[in-house]
Amino acid sequence: MREVLHFIDGEFVPSTDGATFESVTPTDNTVIARVALGGGVEVDRAVAAARRAFPAWAGMGPEARREILMRVAEGIEARLEELAEWETRDMGKPITAARTKDMPRSAYNFRFFADYAVQVGTKVWDKPWDGVLTYELREPLGVVGSISPWNFPLMLLTWKVAPALAFGCTVVAKPAEQSPITASILAEICRDAGVPPGVFNVVHGFGPASAGEALTTHPDVDAITFTGESNTGRAIMAAAAPTLKKLSFEMGGKSANIVCADADLDAAVTGSLRGIFVNQGEVCLAGSRLLVQRPIYEEFLARLVEGAEAWKVGDPFDPTTQMGPLVSEEHLDKVLSYIDLAREEGAKLLCGGYRITDGDLAKGNYVAPTIFADADNSMQVCQDEIFGPVEMVMPFDEIDEAIEIANQSRYGLAGMVWTTNLDTAHRVAREVRTGTMWVNCFFVRDLRAPFGGYKDSGLGREGGDYSYEFFTESKAVVMKLGG
Repeated sequence: MREVLHFIDGEFVPSTDGATFESVTPTDNTVIARVALGGGVEVDRAVAAARRAFPAWAGMGPEARREILMRVAEGIEARLEELAEWETRDMGKPITAARTKDMPRSAYNFRFFADYAVQVGTKVWDKPWDGVLTYELREPLGVVGSISPWNFPLMLLTWKVAPALAFGCTVVAKPAEQSPITASILAEICRDAGVPPGVFNVVHGFGPASAGEALTTHPDVDAITFTGESNTGRAIMAAAAPTLKKLSFEMGGKSANIVCADADLDAAVTGSLRGIFVNQGEVCLAGSRLLVQRPIYEEFLARLVEGAEAWKVGDPFDPTTQMGPLVSEEHLDKVLSYIDLAREEGAKLLCGGYRITDGDLAKGNYVAPTIFADADNSMQVCQDEIFGPVEMVMPFDEIDEAIEIANQSRYGLAGMVWTTNLDTAHRVAREVRTGTMWVNCFFVRDLRAPFGGYKDSGLGREGGDYSYEFFTESKAVVMKLGG
């Protein structure tokens, strides 16, 4: 049993009233940690600490901040195995993915933004004929509230915290209640790396009437960066409106994965399997609507099912496991209810579609990789974000039809297209209304590129200059020269 406390003003502290909640591992639904349950009092203390720490941290300059944040990255790497094990225990992520992808990327987030903050510049507009020089100043925004999700707990927390700190802001983080442990370890790493007290704070708790609501409504919080479900984003926007906070949201998705008849089928099958089953399908970017051109439809389905049935589901601590348990029993029930709904709506079940109850897996939240064929985009299961290992496959004839289907969604976070035709690739990339379009690949990121979504999938963009713009205020200085 691990005790997880708040991290406020450089110290680990319990809740004022002593309240706690339990963190449960999805591998067998046993309690693994007792977590401090925060609310308005704890958020007030954390925000006050962040506000006190802000002037010195903002005034330190990017080079000095870089040295500290590089030590944070080194601390993540030094404790990589510990972090990976707790991430796997806390939310069910396969240990191999945690070790080789999530933890290294978490360290890289700090390295990337620490360097970026030193190198980025501002703009100058010179009008010597009028004797006027105008230039831009970028100043740190202030105190940032960071609300991160449970599907990539540390990686997505660092994706927000690293740029905020690098550009001179101070942070109060509220990690997801389902996966709080690695955020607490990150606080230890930041403290040991020399991050000054109050610069980075962590308050644990829930959303409504808890730490999340207190953070989003707090008058001394200047911005909220949030990753999570779209309805939660709406609630945060409403809560933040009275204080006119700056907002950045990365939310849900129901992305279209388009496979053309001229595609490299080996690559498309492999990419499509990863696109829906990686991280148990608990990925907002997942290609959960699979559109396959009719000439290859049957062959592609056969190969896809073969791959899905070979996808290894099991103990996430087994290095060969490809898919672990869903994060909670509540989420398991939600995913199973959508599988039942897909049957009711008339989709054809090709594989999976059930909870795994073999041996020790019966104690956990395991679902077999599931594929439904002959779906129609008007089905609820093709419109709602299931957030699990459930693929809905539908045929198309011409690329115009595929583009139309892809855009018939309230979401617009990501998409994939598999084709060897350059014209088709460019056309799909341009005409599908989505924040990211992968061509013949999936889950490849350049951290300088914009990341975010259209429609219900988000508000604003993150990454490179886009994070710089969000975490800073832009000031124009207009100077008359020459008397």
